[in-house]
Amino acid sequence: MARQLRNILAGFLLVNVVFTTTAQTEIPANKADVNSWFRNVVKPVSLQKGTLDPNLVEAESEGVEIIEVRQDGTGKFKTISDAVKHVKIGNTKRVIIKIGPGEYREKVKVDRFKAYVTFYGTDPENMPTITFSGTASEYGTVDSATLIVMSDYFVATNIIVSNSAPRPSGKKKGQQAVALRITGDKAAFYNCKFIGFQDTVCDDKGKHFFKDCYIEGTVDFIFGEGKTLYLNTELHVLSGDHQAFIVAHARKTPTGEGGYSFVHCPVTGTGGHGYLGRPWYGASITVYSYCDISGAIRPEGWDDHFNPESRKVIYFGEYKNTGPGAILTKRVSYAKKLTEVEAKPFINLKYIDAEKWLLPPPKL
Repeated sequence: MARQLRNILAGFLLVNVVFTTTAQTEIPANKADVNSWFRNVVKPVSLQKGTLDPNLVEAESEGVEIIEVRQDGTGKFKTISDAVKHVKIGNTKRVIIKIGPGEYREKVKVDRFKAYVTFYGTDPENMPTITFSGTASEYGTVDSATLIVMSDYFVATNIIVSNSAPRPSGKKKGQQAVALRITGDKAAFYNCKFIGFQDTVCDDKGKHFFKDCYIEGTVDFIFGEGKTLYLNTELHVLSGDHQAFIVAHARKTPTGEGGYSFVHCPVTGTGGHGYLGRPWYGASITVYSYCDISGAIRPEGWDDHFNPESRKVIYFGEYKNTGPGAILTKRVSYAKKLTEVEAKPFINLKYIDAEKWLLPPPKL
């Protein structure tokens, strides 16, 4: 009976979901419909466990461990790093690290063998901030991140992640400074903010989902080889540089499965100096759909990163975007104005196989 009660409690805490075979997983064109659509698409795990990864079902059914972190000493730990250390190697159940308000000046790493970890900010109006000032010159680019997540099935809700290193001058090597590096597979971020300049988010490898987030930066401020769906996530181009690039996707070959899809993501900022993206490696995939794009973006829209040969294999697509930065008349020749058929794979939760792993944010 005790185990049954724990399982029921776990269900209430996590509000686990799966996608039914008949659910409409295509994202609606009207942004006002997105939240209700998202709620309607999901169903309790108890009603349909058959589509979720079996190991995830087991992890969510064993009961939830909640670890409180508070700087005032009223929680189990005062630092996030100590809470992460508490999670067992080979962890097989959901562990929620409940983080109180404040600025946590620490470099945090969730190791590969610590799966099913959730970072949960207790107050969405006063979100905790994890900040550190690591740079590429000291750690290497990807390891300069304030928060590094190597494990699978990670979730973050109501968290700010910042790299507080100075803004790169453009005259000195090694000034890149990453806020988040997500290398684990099947990770979700809800109502999170990522603050930095060059290389803010290393969306490194695996399938990921960002919803209702905010990401700012200057050069390549979202980069990596991940296969990721960004939904209603603001992309803010900081002014002050001669050039700015939102994305540098790193798919290496035409057979690689990575790619970034931005849906209903407002592109904000001013200055007319930004690009939607450029290839880090030659077979980059980046698509914007239903996005409101400001005048921060140059009329040509995209850049080939000094590699004209890459134009043969890169996939830079746009579908039904709006705003002054979305006008296609002066776009580069290799940018694609997608048809409805071409856009459909990028505006669907199935793009990241969401029916197998995606959970909504926890409600504690």
